[in-house]
Amino acid sequence: ENSNFFLETSVGRYVLTIFEKRAAEQDLPYFLGLMEYLADKNFPAPKPIKNFNGATLGKILGKPATIVTFLDGKCTNAPSLEDVTAAGTALANLHVTATDFPIQRSNNLGLNGWRPLFQKSASRAHEIHTDLVFEIESALDRLEKNWPHDLPRGTIHADLFPDNMFLKDGTVSGVIDYYFAATDAYAYDLAITLNAWCINSDCVWDHEAAAAMISGYEAIRPLNHEEKQALPLLLEGAALRFLLTRLHDWLNPEPNALVKPKDPLQQLACLKLHQTGQTIR
Repeated sequence: ENSNFFLETSVGRYVLTIFEKRAAEQDLPYFLGLMEYLADKNFPAPKPIKNFNGATLGKILGKPATIVTFLDGKCTNAPSLEDVTAAGTALANLHVTATDFPIQRSNNLGLNGWRPLFQKSASRAHEIHTDLVFEIESALDRLEKNWPHDLPRGTIHADLFPDNMFLKDGTVSGVIDYYFAATDAYAYDLAITLNAWCINSDCVWDHEAAAAMISGYEAIRPLNHEEKQALPLLLEGAALRFLLTRLHDWLNPEPNALVKPKDPLQQLACLKLHQTGQTIR
């Protein structure tokens, strides 16, 4: 999505981000404004640095770019229950901290964006899996028919995978990558995060980890009855959203990218797992 560079200077460490692909330039003020707002509220978000003109957004070789503060800590590839609990708490803290953030952004990767996104890949989806078109269309029909529209909503991160959260000395020291952030249902953001942290590489759902994350979340922001009832369907939607973006990226690889596209079939397995009704009960 972006090119990131570490900057070592005489006055500190920073990260330079050049926006390459999915983030629309008109959305960048929202993303940078949210990061600045959260950082000013003492949430561990990178803070954009203003240039001599007082702007946080500039250009490098014609591409939009920004510099943000460097956050200490490391992400984890093998999260403990304490780490998963901390992720749930961090997500809830983000939701609560950003309650009064004055800008809204429609989630173009929410429910209304899924079918148009799939149409870009539908003609070639069979190249990855012979039943993929059927699986996705069936899921779209089901989710569009049953999706909840009246859940509490506000600013969501929408991409809190383990590699987007830093830990230091047992506490959350950083939450990064706000370039999918939007205004949407809080419980949908929790569903994205549950899928990211509580399903292993063999597509086995970790009930203990899921309970720990929900407990960490509810310690800050309790879920209401409607959110709890909707969570199984939201988990399916979260899996479909990442299946669709990974399908598109897999079929349309960037030739000069240094990062290999992620396998969309992992998210298909995640979607089918939730469809069994054996994850959140």
